[in-house]
Amino acid sequence: MNYSCSRMNKEQLFDWINMISFAAGETNLYLDTHPYDEEALKFYNECVEMRKNAISEYSSRYEPLTLDLAGGSENQWKWVMSPWPWEKEGC
Repeated sequence: MNYSCSRMNKEQLFDWINMISFAAGETNLYLDTHPYDEEALKFYNECVEMRKNAISEYSSRYEPLTLDLAGGSENQWKWVMSPWPWEKEGC
C-alpha cells in the first residue's frame, strides 16, 4: 500500500489515520495468536510506518494528534490551541 498523505485534505487525512490505525490494531491482535506469521508481521510493520507518516503529516499541516507531537513554546501549550480533531464546524 502506498498512499500519498500530501495530496489529502484535512478530513481525508484524519480518516486515513483512523483506517490505518484500525488495521494496525487488528493485525496486532492477530499476531498475538499467530506470532510467526511473517506476512502478517510485514503488513503490521507497513501499517505502523504509514500511520507514523500520516500522523506526522497531519501534525505538521494542522495540529498535533498525539502528545509527543504537541510541543510547546515558552508562553503557550500548543495541544489545546486549535480545535480537537473530532470537532467539526456545525456540531
